[in-house]
Amino acid sequence: MTITLLKRITKYILFSTIAIIIFLILIYQLISRQAMSYTFTDSSQLTPRNVGLVLGTAKYLRNGQLNPFYQYRIEGAVKLYQQGKIKHLLLSGDHSRKNYNKPETMRQDLIQAGIPASSITLDYGGLRTLDSVLRAEKIFQVNSFTIITQSFHCDRAILIARKHLLDAQCYAVAAPDSKNYDKVIFREIFARVKAVSDLYIKDKQPKFLGKPEPILSSAQDKPTI
Repeated sequence: MTITLLKRITKYILFSTIAIIIFLILIYQLISRQAMSYTFTDSSQLTPRNVGLVLGTAKYLRNGQLNPFYQYRIEGAVKLYQQGKIKHLLLSGDHSRKNYNKPETMRQDLIQAGIPASSITLDYGGLRTLDSVLRAEKIFQVNSFTIITQSFHCDRAILIARKHLLDAQCYAVAAPDSKNYDKVIFREIFARVKAVSDLYIKDKQPKFLGKPEPILSSAQDKPTI
């Protein structure tokens, strides 16, 4: 391999890397910008909605400590319910394994915090954000709701909701200021690229669908897939 050829390859790799980085940053920023008008950190600015969609995450970290992302989402859901900003909570998360039950874990903690069981519905089909948001409308017949999660997650959830013409707003709860947050943001960069592909190229739909079960006409405490 000649020195000239090596230089050309090095330049190509360098320019390609820079182009990819610029593309990732652009996608990330555009998605954040489109969600700004629908995302709020001050609960007083939220429009009251009947349903609050809590996006699930694991309660505990791998080291056994309480996951602050989970804790803040639960606290945010309780706050909005107590303030009358929402009347019913739809808890969406993964239950793909017998000993991995995000919605039920959230339900237990919310009941312990004083939320009536009759004001809670479980969605075990929320395998990922796209499934959680779209199942809220397709299964539970809710097209106007408040999403409860961290700000970075709000951006992607709002992108999905607005693409499918759902009237969603997001309550951005606190996020931990730690290395765990840095790792999450790094993963979020690629999650947003995938979301764009799923929405605008592949037209992805939830993995699990079924007959409609309107939660506003009869509260559901049973898992649904």
